[in-house]
Amino acid sequence: MTAQEVFSLVKGRERFIFRYTPGSENELLATWVDLANDPASSFDWFDAAVLSYQLGSRLDRSVQSVA
Repeated sequence: MTAQEVFSLVKGRERFIFRYTPGSENELLATWVDLANDPASSFDWFDAAVLSYQLGSRLDRSVQSVA
């Protein structure tokens, strides 16, 4: 079984849960861009920026632990 990572965001009554496998971060970012561009979604560019920052921090920690 492949390990999965999870990001979640709670906005009011909505919950956004994103599961991804390490190595597929580009696809995760593309998903956030698509959601932020969707006028029917409450997920906005601020949400995408916050999660992108958290993703970068997570990746930085994983690189530092290997070094």
